[in-house]
Amino acid sequence: MPQGNYAILRFEKHQGYPAKKIEDHHERQKETYASNPDIDPERSHLNYHIIRPRGRYFTEIQQRIAAAHCRTRKDSVRFVDTVITASPEFFKGKTPKETRAYFVHACRFMAERVGKSNIISAVVHMDEKTPHMHLVFVPLTSDNRLSAKDIIGNRKQLVTWQDDFWKHMATKFPELERGESASLTGRTHIPTRLFKEAVHLNQLRDQLMDLLSEMTPFNKGKKTVEIEKLLSRYIPGVEQMRTRLKKYEGAFREMKQEQETLLQKLEDSKESTVEKMAILKKLNEYEELQRTVHYVPPEIMEAARQMKRINNQKSVKTIGKGE
Repeated sequence: MPQGNYAILRFEKHQGYPAKKIEDHHERQKETYASNPDIDPERSHLNYHIIRPRGRYFTEIQQRIAAAHCRTRKDSVRFVDTVITASPEFFKGKTPKETRAYFVHACRFMAERVGKSNIISAVVHMDEKTPHMHLVFVPLTSDNRLSAKDIIGNRKQLVTWQDDFWKHMATKFPELERGESASLTGRTHIPTRLFKEAVHLNQLRDQLMDLLSEMTPFNKGKKTVEIEKLLSRYIPGVEQMRTRLKKYEGAFREMKQEQETLLQKLEDSKESTVEKMAILKKLNEYEELQRTVHYVPPEIMEAARQMKRINNQKSVKTIGKGE
């Protein structure tokens, strides 16, 4: 069964403080992107803005909220990170000019819906596998209230967003199809970067396991240094990922339940196995993401404990010499 050409629009709400990290990623301000192996730095010069930020994301966000004189709470959603793209198949054969036209048309849709003055940045990434645009906006209503709930809405309103986005994009790109709504498929969106970070963590885990298996009395000193260096990245990375995934626990349960229901329906039908394989692949990805943070090999845990003991002993000796 051939893959369809789908217009894709996704929202991720933020309370404000991760603005620098998101800006670093969107604006390619980091020297390396170890957690995202899909980025090809040699192609980053091909990235471009539809709307260029006037200053730092956080500063711009705060200034626009202040100018609106709206009330805020500690848990207020201060900005929304929007990902706009399409199926990889849609971009095949497209010239750079045609690809840019797609994102310009999409940005026009967002400007009409959220207000161009509320958009902080709209940057197109051409240095990853599929071209996509990150559009960051402050969710200010027409009567100057900060309300992502009113702008984006609930699940039912998200379906309307998707319908309207597809209708808008199809006026210029009639080959686009309307994909199934997340409320119907259960494909609750979880940021792609979490899966990319999980790949990176699993690579670190495998490197650690290799080092531990290769350790001998003759190379213990050298291997210990390498292990300590990897542990300093792996253990904090797992802990951070574990904390972030708590936000999506409900989405995981919902996705697994609804996709398993869909899988059962497909088993009972005469549909092609392609769709069944796609659903199974998605379920396996989410289960692997859970395993990444909930299972740390005991050998690595023991190595981490040993390193902690060694470092504690060094600290005690240092303090003793100081006295």
